[in-house]
Amino acid sequence: MSHPKTTTSCGWLIIAFYLFLIICTLKLCISLNRFTPYFKSSIYYVSTGKMSWSESRTDCRERGADLLIINSREEQEFFKKEFGSTEAWIGLTDEGTEGVWKWVDDSPLTIQFWWTEEPNDYEGNEDCAITNFQKAKSNLSVWADYPCQHPVVRICERAKAE
Repeated sequence: MSHPKTTTSCGWLIIAFYLFLIICTLKLCISLNRFTPYFKSSIYYVSTGKMSWSESRTDCRERGADLLIINSREEQEFFKKEFGSTEAWIGLTDEGTEGVWKWVDDSPLTIQFWWTEEPNDYEGNEDCAITNFQKAKSNLSVWADYPCQHPVVRICERAKAE
């Protein structure tokens, strides 16, 4: 027969351990799903790890978001100011039909911020778009088409909770 004081101490130790696990898990989940900057009705997550375009899109969707759709000059300026020269995937691709660029929500490309001579489908292998192309010397026109398998950070966008 066990001593009552030992059983109680073990019980509290187990409870403390489970509380510790819960708190650590919550902190990890919050830090992994941190959407910080916001613009109008959207909030954004910019990853630190690099992935292909399709892996990036999957990651964004697992966060309840999708790759960034740029709807205005103001939004493009916001991203250039907020993230500087960080090359990142956006939700734009011409994988369906070469030269026909569409956003991940299937809407057509209506406003464009391509850098000079982009998109160029270099070597027939560039079907996904990045923003803040390193070679771009412009403050606004900074998109480039890029090989979809190339690992790049991503910008996820989701509607801001009211």
